[in-house]
Amino acid sequence: MRLAELSRRSGVSVASIKYYIREGLLPPGRLVAATQAEYDEQHLRRLRLIRALIGVRGLSVGATREVLGALSEHPEDVHRVLGLALGAIRLRDEPPPDSAGQAEVDALVAEMGWQVHRDAPARADLAGTLAPLLRLGALPDWRALLPYAELAERTAVLDLDRLDGAEDPLELAERAVLLTVLLEPALLALRRMAQEHESARRYAGATPARPGADADTGADTDADGTGVPSAR
Repeated sequence: MRLAELSRRSGVSVASIKYYIREGLLPPGRLVAATQAEYDEQHLRRLRLIRALIGVRGLSVGATREVLGALSEHPEDVHRVLGLALGAIRLRDEPPPDSAGQAEVDALVAEMGWQVHRDAPARADLAGTLAPLLRLGALPDWRALLPYAELAERTAVLDLDRLDGAEDPLELAERAVLLTVLLEPALLALRRMAQEHESARRYAGATPARPGADADTGADTDADGTGVPSAR
């Protein structure tokens, strides 16, 4: 396909495609004339992944270049491909930040029996969030997160089920980024809606009666309990 068709099928402007080629994110097309090149399906898949990493996941051009390079080195390792695309694997050997919640996260991961790398960014994210929750008394300890971890585990099964059938590593990485990053706001919205529903189920219509009002009817009662309003 020519550059214009690549742009149309990918939804990326011609100017952006040329920029990605200059920056080394996208390989050049095959020259068919002095000023013309042809592109194939691999260019299209890689371009869609670039758009997902930069436009959806919010990576810089430099970080995207590193992810693409790492993917090219390990195309057959599906676990590594997903880890790189979703940010579960660090690109460099960086020590995780110290956090007061790290021990609690370690205990939670051990209790769940999860295979999560010691330096996974999500560990540090959870530790940083968990520490103030424990300090402020919003949670008694890390065990309070176990039911939520079990829900997250079932959600992860659904996530990975939706990636079945993607054989090309670039397509797999693109689908993983789009599914995870774009679905997270929807999951949060579903949680908020479910909370509202559960609140209505538990508490709607259970407004406490006013002092001096009948518990069933809410009518003011006199000292005899007759329901006749007392003279004021």
